[in-house]
Amino acid sequence: MGHLKQRDLNATRERLRDQVAHALRAALISGELRPGEVYSAPVLAEDFGISATPVREAMLDLAREGLVEPVRNKGFRVTEVNERDLDQYTEIRALIEIPTVGRITRSAAREALEALRPVAEEIVRAAREHDLIGYLEADRQFHLSLLALSGNERLVETVGDLRKRSRLYGLTALDERGGLIPSAEEHLELLDLMLAGDAKGAEKLMARHLSHVRSLWAKSGTAAKTAG
Repeated sequence: MGHLKQRDLNATRERLRDQVAHALRAALISGELRPGEVYSAPVLAEDFGISATPVREAMLDLAREGLVEPVRNKGFRVTEVNERDLDQYTEIRALIEIPTVGRITRSAAREALEALRPVAEEIVRAAREHDLIGYLEADRQFHLSLLALSGNERLVETVGDLRKRSRLYGLTALDERGGLIPSAEEHLELLDLMLAGDAKGAEKLMARHLSHVRSLWAKSGTAAKTAG
């Protein structure tokens, strides 16, 4: 795997579990762990050079996120997401995020919006530098921090869960074609519209952005899980 370093093995059990979960998510994103394939905790533990227990616990965390599913006496199967699933996830996100962005544009303090600019810039930087983990983390932080300005914690939790269930497997191919950069730049464009007080324009751009993300899934050639 290569994502977990031996020097981290002195960490607490909980921290080790979190590190393994992060490494497994990275492997899902890169396509190293493939949809439909079954992986056992002991075999993955050998790759990491650790015991099977934290790996099994990490896989259970991923199962709760919908990224894998337990297979009795065998391990965990990487969840396959079909086109219908992706369409439904996108529809739900659009119903929530488009009007919420408009509402936030009308109500949020300028300082709160401007505070998101470094994160939006980080998304673009990560896309240009082919930093897929950084890209997805910054993208998640931007969208959930933006939605948090609505003051509705349950809304943020719901969108966060939808994002986990629609994370793209095999982002590498999209990245190599430069397909992530236009989507990354839309975050800065959205922020500028919101700072200008253009609620309708922000709603229109959010609709375009979600459509753009859905098209990236389709072009990936695989049922997918990504950020937006």
